[in-house]
Amino acid sequence: MPEGHTVHRLAAALRRGFGGQRVRTSSPQGRFPEAAALSGMVLLEAEAAGKHLLLHLGPEEGLDPGAPGTRMVHVHLGLYGSWTFAGESGFASAHAIGAPRLRVGEREEALPSGGGGADGDATVSWREIVPRETVRLRIVGEKGLADLTGPTACELYDPSQRTALLERLGPDPLRADADPGRFVDRVLRSRTAIGTQLMDQSVVAGIGNIYRAELLWRARLDPWVPGRDLSRGLVTGIWEDLVPLIGYGARTGRIVTTQPEHRAIEARIVEPRRATRQNGDEREGVVPREESFYVYHRQTLPCRVCGTSVRSAAMAGRTVYWCPRCQGVRTRRSPWVREHPAAEWA
Repeated sequence: MPEGHTVHRLAAALRRGFGGQRVRTSSPQGRFPEAAALSGMVLLEAEAAGKHLLLHLGPEEGLDPGAPGTRMVHVHLGLYGSWTFAGESGFASAHAIGAPRLRVGEREEALPSGGGGADGDATVSWREIVPRETVRLRIVGEKGLADLTGPTACELYDPSQRTALLERLGPDPLRADADPGRFVDRVLRSRTAIGTQLMDQSVVAGIGNIYRAELLWRARLDPWVPGRDLSRGLVTGIWEDLVPLIGYGARTGRIVTTQPEHRAIEARIVEPRRATRQNGDEREGVVPREESFYVYHRQTLPCRVCGTSVRSAAMAGRTVYWCPRCQGVRTRRSPWVREHPAAEWA
């Protein structure tokens, strides 16, 4: 499932591609019939909250989202959802995302510049692309289109549902309105293990399995320590470490958590049946996935820092990865993050 930084990149791509434009919307699959009533509206805003996307549309440009006459579409990609873009050169382009076509999910793929079809044929104009039968929502603007397939949710929302969603979610470190105090207080009140809490979207929005494992390694913290046993300084430190790391992900499309001086040490990962792939793996100059993580998908391999074998185990239905030597049962903040701040490179 795409982590929160991917959804924020998606929102940015939609704003660049369609913001302020009167768009045509349809549901070729037929499972979102409300799309017909939205066609001809202006895309006012594309908003990300954790792993949720909200598209705000209105009858004319300049309206505030939630104003009378505006509509809202809620999308959650889930495990199988993705967006595919096609359009003129530069349409919906962003740093580390190719144009004119890109897939915004766990992977983002580009076609040759100058226009292209859904199967990679650069001679086909984007205006001629026939939607697949699986397209839940198609958005067509002045210079390109976007197709949504396979989402867990694609539905109309009203302002009260948006409010309820934001109240239900924990703070999103990529949103300007994030309150880190909510995260800290929630963790400290609970007997639940910190490794489980970090995967709970009501505690902190947007974190997935990679960030969970890597944040705990960087905090030098055993995943099974109950939240209530931790100090406020330690939990605050996890948030302060997360902000630049997930910001790097939103900016580049890649999750990287390793300090530059550690990346070449034991530069290996344990590839599962479905390889650990990231956006831009093929591009020169990016941090290779083998160098990007301290413990994620590195079970049985030596820790990059201490040489102890990395372990893995089931935790709340997902696999957690940790180094039993680097990560201890601590209550107070380790000086390691202060000595190795992500903000210096992220």
